[in-house]
Amino acid sequence: MSRRDVTPLRTGRRDGVGRDVIVAAALRTFYEHGYFGTSIRDIANEAGMTAASLYHHFSSKQDILRLIMTVIMQDALKTTREALLRAGATPSEQLAGLVRAWVEFHASRQIEARVGASELHCLEPDNRSLVVALRDEQEHMFLSVVQRGAEDGVFATTHPREAARAVINMGTSVAYWFRSDGNTSPADLADIYVSLALATVESKERP
Repeated sequence: MSRRDVTPLRTGRRDGVGRDVIVAAALRTFYEHGYFGTSIRDIANEAGMTAASLYHHFSSKQDILRLIMTVIMQDALKTTREALLRAGATPSEQLAGLVRAWVEFHASRQIEARVGASELHCLEPDNRSLVVALRDEQEHMFLSVVQRGAEDGVFATTHPREAARAVINMGTSVAYWFRSDGNTSPADLADIYVSLALATVESKERP
């Protein structure tokens, strides 16, 4: 796996490049071997430093995972929130905006998205609660749009909560199978998933 395969996460810290190198190395090793299959020494070796140098930046492997999971969810929330703000006023336009942002995120940042989805159970209780709260905030963003569409009669679904979750899960799954073949870009795929999402909620209009 190339180092270019990992999108640098915005950690919000300015303590040198060492921290960013560690985060990128941890992402790669968690992706390839899982959290429990990865040791601090593995991360340090991948980062090209000693374990002692790594501990200068992070107190534990759990500390690294907590940061990674939190930043991934914050990045996804920021991306979808901005898309929602740019979208039109109708539920269909807003759902389309959310889905485009969600699918493009999972298609273009597959390693981060897969680690974010697969390693949640590895977090200790307090850390897991923080990430789950961010995940619930993301779900609420989709659910509020779908519920408003159902209440306004724009979406015919009688199961808005389940429909919203189905749309979210469709987008999440993209990280596991999408491979750019030169014919379908993340943006092209997002357009397809907008149609699937609107069909899921039984939209009576198109954005």
